[in-house]
Amino acid sequence: MTRRSFASLVALSPIAARGQGVSSRGVTALPRAKPSGLPFHSKLTNIAAQAGLRAPVIYGREDRKDWIFETTGCGAAFIDYDNDGWMDIFILSGPSDDGSATNRLYRNNRDGTFTDVTERAGLKRSGWASAVCVGDYNNDGFEDLFVTYWGQNALYRNNGNGTFTDVTREAGLAYEGRRWGSGCTFLDYDRDGHLDLFVANYLEFDYQAKAGSTAYCTWKGVPVMCGPRGLPPARGWLYKNNGKGVFTDVSESSGIAKAKGSYMMTAVAADFDGDGWPDIYIACDSTPSFLLKNNHDGTFTDVGLEAGVALNEDGHEQAGMGVAVGDFNLDGRLDILKTHFADDTTVLYRNGGETNFDDVTITAGLGVETRYISWGAGMPDLDNDGNPDLFIVTGGVYPEVAAKLPRYGMKTPPVLFRNLGNGRFEEMLEGGGPAINELHCSRGCAFGDFDNDGDIDILVVNLNEPPSLLRNDVTGGGNWLKVKLVGVTSNRSAIGARVTARYGGKVQTQAVLSQSSFYSANDPRLHFGLGAAEYADLEIRWPLGARQSLARVRAGQLITVKEGEAHK
Repeated sequence: MTRRSFASLVALSPIAARGQGVSSRGVTALPRAKPSGLPFHSKLTNIAAQAGLRAPVIYGREDRKDWIFETTGCGAAFIDYDNDGWMDIFILSGPSDDGSATNRLYRNNRDGTFTDVTERAGLKRSGWASAVCVGDYNNDGFEDLFVTYWGQNALYRNNGNGTFTDVTREAGLAYEGRRWGSGCTFLDYDRDGHLDLFVANYLEFDYQAKAGSTAYCTWKGVPVMCGPRGLPPARGWLYKNNGKGVFTDVSESSGIAKAKGSYMMTAVAADFDGDGWPDIYIACDSTPSFLLKNNHDGTFTDVGLEAGVALNEDGHEQAGMGVAVGDFNLDGRLDILKTHFADDTTVLYRNGGETNFDDVTITAGLGVETRYISWGAGMPDLDNDGNPDLFIVTGGVYPEVAAKLPRYGMKTPPVLFRNLGNGRFEEMLEGGGPAINELHCSRGCAFGDFDNDGDIDILVVNLNEPPSLLRNDVTGGGNWLKVKLVGVTSNRSAIGARVTARYGGKVQTQAVLSQSSFYSANDPRLHFGLGAAEYADLEIRWPLGARQSLARVRAGQLITVKEGEAHK
């Protein structure tokens, strides 16, 4: 019996047969190797206060959590909503008793500071917001926003004049009753040039489930809020864009509705098998995760178990929450990093091609860290050495447990693994800048170059305190290149496009994504650290399949490439 066939049998056992409310394997961290001694030329500093990001992200009570929707938190996005070439910031929020808490849009002032333009932009709303995904669904040249909620999701059309309009109902995306929207992503699943929309749902919430009332309402023997186990899982929805601003539910006919029985969280659309069509990977909490393979005929099939990305290498489900996608080993394929609960490892799946992934968590050196509940994550090349690193934000969910067991604190530090360039990573317990030692109860995070200086900065959502904005200052002389893609026959946002860069004997592939990390959206301009290389050769594969090559592109610049047009 193969590992994957055994894993399939394990995954078929009912949810109710397992222990407490969340999946945690009780893994002991592996011994750390001797430090490499190699310099790390990235310094991260939290400049949120001086940048003007001072409003707290309200999300439930701090001293106790009565309901699971108080614990999951929310995401954030880098978005250039006004097309001025500078990344603006959109941060989600939960509600407050006085009604003042709201999602917030901050305009980039181009001087290291931001201005809150939420009310002027028409984006003020109070509620339990979850995730945000970004894409130009109507191909008018301005990025739009879709936000999921516990309640009613919202599609905000960018009007191109600094304002947004809630067009949820007229776009066909409103529904009766209440759902708990979780991850979401725009994608052109049928390759017609229009962005469709996938929306995941977490679970069916029950107010009757009280802390400590069942085995699923305890953790480490302490009564806590209930879930996700013990509550019914929800399912995902796929909406087809008809090209005229209206979406049609095709969940049943596409096969998306067949993906059931797991607690869906972050959703990422990318071409994981290299066949030119976007697939969907969904991190699932305490249940097997899904990889929905695009069948090229308007339908999807879940191949998560067969592909090796539903469970870990031992056949165990994990508390999947955040997802990072990148090419960590520089083989031209998109790998997957998925974050999990405390007493467990983050998992790293190496893409072997042909829908075949291998769990390389231990061999890559990630087994040394199991202390924290991990959420948002990315694979940015923080030091511009040409090798993508791993950055993960963390934070607790059970204040009741933290009060009795301090090792499971609510505020915990981020985790940084630097890429050693040999398929292994080294956790940076020292170095990396002062922000690495800050303690926060974090959830979503987004990666992007907000100050346009050629390195990747990080926006972090912290619950019940202001967000963090980690400015990255890189020394050491590593070169870089940023690529902005503009679709013409493909969708304007170029979501689903892949860029393969060849530089200094290395090959790295990146994809334009609508959502990743935890419930968040990154800067859509792809950033490649080049190390000592002064030029890179680029191959672009556009969402509709066309290919475009650019030779000897000089480092140290942002290039904008329009589909089908020669780059000057």
